Amino acid sequence: MSIFNFSLLIFSFLLLIFPVAAQRVAVLAPDRNDASRSFAARLEARLTEKLRVLDDAMSEAAFSSTKIENPFNLTIATSKAAGAAIGCNYFILVRSATLRRSSSQRTEYYESHAAIYVVSSSTGRLVFWLLLLFEASKPQASQNLLNEAVEPLALKIEDRLRSVTKDELAETAPTEMEEPPDDGSPTAKNFRAPIPYRRIKPEYTADAFLYAIKATVDIIVDLDAHGSILRTEIVRWAGYGLGESVEKTVRSMNWRPAERNGKPLPMRFMLRYNFKKIEKE
Repeated sequence: MSIFNFSLLIFSFLLLIFPVAAQRVAVLAPDRNDASRSFAARLEARLTEKLRVLDDAMSEAAFSSTKIENPFNLTIATSKAAGAAIGCNYFILVRSATLRRSSSQRTEYYESHAAIYVVSSSTGRLVFWLLLLFEASKPQASQNLLNEAVEPLALKIEDRLRSVTKDELAETAPTEMEEPPDDGSPTAKNFRAPIPYRRIKPEYTADAFLYAIKATVDIIVDLDAHGSILRTEIVRWAGYGLGESVEKTVRSMNWRPAERNGKPLPMRFMLRYNFKKIEKE
């Protein structure tokens, strides 16, 4: 291999590595329970090898100063504010526990789990979410299995941050579109909002049901004058597959476009879906 080709190879490698290595990352356990703190500490120690991980005490103090009511169900605006307060490019939220379980199909067992939320401070988006779940006959055994998952989890996070950092740098702002007018405003006269021909309820996912998740998901929809969806974006996220459930449902519905004075027009609007566990009879 020539010196030129070798130098080019090294340069290409550095382009891949430096963007993620330069990112400032905070690892937080907002529920402050021992299991969450322990898993967050393990993850932080592993990520420190490749990323600029911020001091956890200072990051947690900055995050707490935002007085967020539900840290695992944030809007993108609140996420960006939290990231700015911490001074990070990404923050990672961890919620973990070991639970005793039982069922009619098996004897008593223990489950150790960790829900991981990776949030971009730049966009406020939930860019990575994963639920790790391990079961064993003894609590320590299930906990050990969860701890062993830290290494592959860190690799997934590093890979995802590399991809997201690159995509965010290349991302362009969405085309400007009119939004629904305020009631009583001049532009509300003879205005008819977009509406689906048949409403469909998003699925409350199995993961959400298992942990009795109560959350709200907001989605922005860009609809053209023909009723076709041009773009969607989750602007309040919750994890547990609920955002994906909402997006799939919204895109599966047929829409009547917005109108003013009987003329169809493109429109950007927000939809809100509330989720909570309802016991099956």
